[in-house]
Amino acid sequence: MLRAVDRVSPFALHPGASHLRVLDQRRLPGEEVWLALDEVEGVAEAIESLAVRGAPAIGCVAALGLAVAARGFPDEPAGFRVALASALQRLARTRPTAVNLFVALDQLAAAAAACGPDASTTALRAALLETAMRHADDDLASCHAIGRFGAPLLPDRGTILTHCNAGALATAGYGTALGVIRRAVELGKQLRVFADETRPVLQGARLTAWELQRDGIDVTVIADNMAGALMAKGEIAAAIVGADRIARNGDVANKIGTYTVAVLCRHHGIPFYVAAPWTTIDRAIASGADIPIEDRGADEVRTHGGRLMTPVDIAVRNPAFDVTPAALVTAIITDRGVVAPGDIATFAG
Repeated sequence: MLRAVDRVSPFALHPGASHLRVLDQRRLPGEEVWLALDEVEGVAEAIESLAVRGAPAIGCVAALGLAVAARGFPDEPAGFRVALASALQRLARTRPTAVNLFVALDQLAAAAAACGPDASTTALRAALLETAMRHADDDLASCHAIGRFGAPLLPDRGTILTHCNAGALATAGYGTALGVIRRAVELGKQLRVFADETRPVLQGARLTAWELQRDGIDVTVIADNMAGALMAKGEIAAAIVGADRIARNGDVANKIGTYTVAVLCRHHGIPFYVAAPWTTIDRAIASGADIPIEDRGADEVRTHGGRLMTPVDIAVRNPAFDVTPAALVTAIITDRGVVAPGDIATFAG
């Protein structure tokens, strides 16, 4: 069973607080440092720099951060709406792949529009805050639903492979892929976890391992290139990952290296599950070929722990995500139920 520990959340907004608190995930696991954000640019920089990451958490922090920052927008309605439009545009530029970001921003824009053209800035601020809080609450509820739907798919005992971090730190709490594992352990299943390091930023080694260790779940960190050998030895029963965007045909964009895991699973006859809230599914996009893939800075690859690991100025490719074809996905676990990748377009839930 899970150890009795305080639940992890990557952000906190207390009633009446003048700022949004965000756990700086760049500093984990060595330090737990909280950022205090009250301006749009600070929120945008926290998202871009990976102080906060994970598609659902990005959406939550963008929404809550904007709602807090709106307290400093002009008190005159026209000026307020100009500042709001500018804030929405700035936040939309932060991470292009994570569709949850755009869902959250669209919700805030719709809430402001619903107030009507003659609304006071007091009413606009209240609508933004209420909508942002509801978005975060809905995400947490979605994670628990994903856990309930997904836990029966995992074996009663065995080792589960994860990639990147799709846990409490990547959501409003509890997690998507890790939420499934957490729920399975809560039900008494005897599971161990192999956490891929997830190069180059090591979200698996730093974040997934930290979360699961806090919960008392048996976790072992492995380098990304070890998964195939362990599968060949029969040491992995299933793999489960999160997602940043899922296309209408079931193709999945997730942290770079996910496609490799899926191919290895197919070769070894191992189930490969994707866990994500329904908001991660972008039915406006036909296939993974249409999903924008973010390219990040070369120094994420060149350096490790602040130390240069390559020749100076060597050419680097650093796509943050890859696309796993739907044919390699055993099932997608959503907060509406478990769906076959090819059934997304017609799934009612």
